Amino acid sequence: MTQTPKPPVAAIKPKTLEKHGDVRIDNYFWLNDRENPEVIDYLKQENEYYNKVTAHTKAFQEDLFKEMKSRIKEDDESVPYLYNGYYYITRFEKGQDYPIYARKKGSLSAPEEIMFDCNAMAKGHKFFQLSGISVSNDNRFAIFAVDVVGRRIYTLQIKNLQTGEILADKIDKATGNVAWANDNKTIFYTRQDEKTLRSDKVFKHKLGDDTAKDQLVYFEKDDTFNVSVAKGKSKKYIAISCSSTLTDEFRTILADEPNSEFKIFQPRVRGLEYSISHYGDSFYIVTNADGATNFKLMKTPETATTKENWKDLIAHREDVLLEGIDIFKDYLVVSERSNGLNKIKIMPWSGNGAYYLPFEIETYTAYTTTNVDFDTDVLRYGYQSMATPSSIIDFNMKTKVKEIKKEQQVLGGKFDKNNYIEERLWATATDGTKIPMSVVYRKGVKKDGKNPLLQYAYGSYGASMDPYFSSTRLSLLDRGFVYVIAHIRGGEELGRQWYENGKLLKKKNTFTDFIDCSKYLIAEKWTSPEHLYAEGGSAGGLLMGAVVNMAPELYNGVIAQVPFVDVMTTMLDDSIPLTTGEYDEWGNPNDKTYYDYMRSYSPYDNVTAKAYPNMYVSTGLHDSQVQYWEPAKWVAKLRVTKTDNKQLFLDTNMDAGHGGASGRFEALKELAKEFAFLLDLEKIKS
Repeated sequence: MTQTPKPPVAAIKPKTLEKHGDVRIDNYFWLNDRENPEVIDYLKQENEYYNKVTAHTKAFQEDLFKEMKSRIKEDDESVPYLYNGYYYITRFEKGQDYPIYARKKGSLSAPEEIMFDCNAMAKGHKFFQLSGISVSNDNRFAIFAVDVVGRRIYTLQIKNLQTGEILADKIDKATGNVAWANDNKTIFYTRQDEKTLRSDKVFKHKLGDDTAKDQLVYFEKDDTFNVSVAKGKSKKYIAISCSSTLTDEFRTILADEPNSEFKIFQPRVRGLEYSISHYGDSFYIVTNADGATNFKLMKTPETATTKENWKDLIAHREDVLLEGIDIFKDYLVVSERSNGLNKIKIMPWSGNGAYYLPFEIETYTAYTTTNVDFDTDVLRYGYQSMATPSSIIDFNMKTKVKEIKKEQQVLGGKFDKNNYIEERLWATATDGTKIPMSVVYRKGVKKDGKNPLLQYAYGSYGASMDPYFSSTRLSLLDRGFVYVIAHIRGGEELGRQWYENGKLLKKKNTFTDFIDCSKYLIAEKWTSPEHLYAEGGSAGGLLMGAVVNMAPELYNGVIAQVPFVDVMTTMLDDSIPLTTGEYDEWGNPNDKTYYDYMRSYSPYDNVTAKAYPNMYVSTGLHDSQVQYWEPAKWVAKLRVTKTDNKQLFLDTNMDAGHGGASGRFEALKELAKEFAFLLDLEKIKS
């Protein structure tokens, strides 16, 4: 008889942590040293345990991987877009893991110029990511950024696109965020604080100069702000953006005058958020100024940019969230959200005949996409729903004729969107608030309480989790699963207030909303606790940690990806990457009010002796956003505290960061692990 492998037990090394008179004993604080061989050994033991206990699913994982991969067109390419005289294309070749970036001069029938073949560049690296490609105005040079660790720390280099030569200029420890001046030889780029990884500096580099002489043009002292740099669509201005969760500040120079001093657009005022777009002799500003919670659009002359000069163009509306704008020569395109759904409004600058793009169902996602050309009547947007593969559509704003440029292909010949049903459901939260959910399932599903159901949510940072299509999800739907996205508070699906009511001292609404959605799904017999599963990643992993502490009895299994679960220790340590910028989201625990509130829900601190669901927890050793030790400590504590004998796995990718494995199909292997975990619990073997 085969013995069940015993899980590893992490050594207990108590560390006393005290704040505001509250003492916490952290037995696993020692796990935060990735240079310690004992830490690496523990992570490897957890991986070995996971692999042994799930050995019987390995063949199924491989089958799932092949099944998901078989639906994806391997020799695929993006819809070309025209920019500055060239058509740009990203394509994949069969059997290759990474993209090829190419362009064609003037016409799609012109010879292809390969700019970057990431397959060749990735050779010899376990992780590879190319980012920040930016081409000079004269089309001669491209700056690019490479990360071979997964920690989002990049090396910048410059390629001569005419000769193929990589220039000697090499900038280490950068972010991948760059902007060319109009002289084709000056580059602005950002760097991070080496310890906290906060983007805090903007440098100026001249082609051919020693990078050690690069000029620091801006340093952000406030450790709650991050900086970025970009050239606007009109190409007239380069802007430095300084942003925290609640406050923005921009500085601009003329792109023709890279040696001039950056001027403040509007000085930062705590709580004033704004973004800027240039057109003609004016700037257009999306802002929450004057109490515009859901944002409004304002306009100001480029010669007078401070707030007292701003004039309303689209007034604030209580029931419509203004998400952004795209500016064209003859049109203003406004992206809005109302009743949880995307709306795209076309407004001719002439002032006549504004209209909305028509969308018919209530579980769709629509968004403007690559619109780099200024002088065009064509708007490019994306569209998809839970059962409809994503499409890229060119819409002529003058003639109102649309052309589907590309629809995502689902290979294998088995997919027919008419075999699936999508619905919008509304659960009632404890405080009476109606919470929307997007649901998709295969026809024939009966509401008898026996359906396996995977409920996903995020619920932080005002990020809206819109209903989207996934070809990989079909592997669950076709095996009888119902899939639900819960649009809980903390996101922004129902406007800015939806976000405000799920952060800081109202954060628990995020958790109770998710639980109330689960209770609704059980009560309406979509599923039952024996067949209900929950999933979330990063801040959504915090959600998972809180939910299993608050209502573990509702779920048979939980997937927590790179979960932010050690809230107290992380938020009290301002040396950890990204911590200080998070104060406006979670609160600053140096203030006792916030400390006490966070202490009451922090998943790691609230693990108690009770039965927990089956759990699969994943992380990356080099994660720069949620450090690997948070899930490692959480699992270690759960192992010795929980009273059940259900599955608990910690699966650490030793070569990757927050986004998981690099390579087009490597991520499918991680997904296959998650699906095998769920299907095995449901005793579905093939």
